Amino acid sequence: MIVLAGGDLVLPGRIITHGSLLIDGVRIAGVEARRADPSGATIVDAAGCYVVPGFIDVHAHGIEGLDTLDEGGPVAQIAARLPRYGVTALCPTTVACPPQALRSVLAQVAAARVARPPGSARVLPAHLESNFINPEYKGAQPADCLRVPGPAEAGHYVPDDGAFSARDILDVIAAARPDVGIVTLAPELPGGIDLVRALVAAGHRVSLGHTGANVDEALAAIDAGARHATHLFNRMTPMSHRAPGVAGAVLAREEVAAELICDGYHVHPAMCHVAIAAKGPGGVMAITDATGGSGLAPGSTARLGGRRIRVTEDAALLDDGTLAGSTLTMDRAFRMLVASFGQSVADAATMCATTPARQLGLTGFGVLAEGAVADVVVLDRGFRVVRTFIDGREVYRSGTAA
Repeated sequence: MIVLAGGDLVLPGRIITHGSLLIDGVRIAGVEARRADPSGATIVDAAGCYVVPGFIDVHAHGIEGLDTLDEGGPVAQIAARLPRYGVTALCPTTVACPPQALRSVLAQVAAARVARPPGSARVLPAHLESNFINPEYKGAQPADCLRVPGPAEAGHYVPDDGAFSARDILDVIAAARPDVGIVTLAPELPGGIDLVRALVAAGHRVSLGHTGANVDEALAAIDAGARHATHLFNRMTPMSHRAPGVAGAVLAREEVAAELICDGYHVHPAMCHVAIAAKGPGGVMAITDATGGSGLAPGSTARLGGRRIRVTEDAALLDDGTLAGSTLTMDRAFRMLVASFGQSVADAATMCATTPARQLGLTGFGVLAEGAVADVVVLDRGFRVVRTFIDGREVYRSGTAA
């Protein structure tokens, strides 16, 4: 047994100060409102620290120079580097790409889900920022990989270069259903609503993103089963009092959970506050939209879907200056939620761990509770990661890998 003793235990909606978290094997054996010292247990002094559930990032393209679409099996390498940032589980995320590249990433996801290397974050089913997004809202997505899902003749459209069709992408997804979790798409495209229905029926979580939909089109997609919004406010129709757009539809419908890039740059802190007030912490998932530039110093370069990106003080940019994801890490997202967005420590933990777990249907994850899986992070008072535990095993300690 391991006891994290004397720390402030962050539970849903409340904090137990100077408590103890008891870990027995891969499970949490107890949450006690005192400093416990059971006979034979390994005592980890957590005094002066917060003990929180492990962070779950549902939107991460990469870290420290690695991108999911790189060659050489990057998914496992990304998962191995994330525990130092408090991440205990992630959805590896892709930009639009050709079928063979998508097939490769999904094969890596499948392998990592079957056998998690010691010390690595859990790899969850992938998040596809898919080929079925609106070219006018593509951002850093490669235009030559975008396709129209329907009607039938358009669904088999092959561009002039003869590269691949929409059907080719859908066939890759169909062949790897268990390893595809979230699919981001633009519902206003021809055949978009039918694609929402088809993907939902096949067990995928459909997300609205990179979309020029108006409020009625967004609401129709929600009625068809969409339950997720990709990086709320970014690369979607803006919200105004007469034209609420996608953002307004998402804020108005309780059944939809919204991703929020919590770096203070992609979305102004005031708008983040508005979104959290509207949805509640249970309806918002803090994400990084991390790229290979995350964890690197400003001026460094990395890749996003094979294209070079440059790290700045605020984000990652393509060579032409297009915003290309963030350089955020989840520990910094947690810090921003508290320090800049006015959220409590308990609510920050909910958005970084509990809400993602609940939205993805991960029973026993994202919470400190007896019987829950012992994916746990210890943070100092500056919200820096001191220790990370996965399945009750210490996989990261500040200053040294466990």
